[in-house]
Amino acid sequence: MEKLSFDSFTKKIYIKSSLEKIYWCWATTEGISSWFLRKAEYKDKNGQLRGLEAQVQAGDAYTWEWHNWDGQEKGKVLEANGTNFIEILFANPSKVSICLEDKGTAVLVTLKQYDIPLDEKSMLDIHHGCSNGWTFWLANLKAYLEHGILLNETEFDLRDIPLAGYQFVNM
Repeated sequence: MEKLSFDSFTKKIYIKSSLEKIYWCWATTEGISSWFLRKAEYKDKNGQLRGLEAQVQAGDAYTWEWHNWDGQEKGKVLEANGTNFIEILFANPSKVSICLEDKGTAVLVTLKQYDIPLDEKSMLDIHHGCSNGWTFWLANLKAYLEHGILLNETEFDLRDIPLAGYQFVNM
């Protein structure tokens, strides 16, 4: 059994969809913006913007923006094999990997965030905050692909609520 610690966490979920569709949801601007982000941009190694349907590649830089949060997350795509694995620099210096395994009637999505610093702020913001966030977003991806609905809040503006990110489960 793996030991639980504050330097990493793993989240898993079965989703009844094709491996190709789930990879598209993670690996393209159009895909990741359909269920997760308000806006996403990927630029290749030469600074050229990738098209909406173009798959990300190792070395790409990204800028992500969410609904109900004015900030941006910027990072790099560390690995993208075109079929079932993506790894990114996320909440620098931590990393996130997404592994997809075809299980016949469903795909097992395994998200691991690791290399989380062990200072108090990182344990709260990255380990606690991201762990809660990814739990919701993986459930949102499942709802989107299996039932055609989104669970994240887009109707009400939560940006003026100081603790919204810690209190609202569908932010």
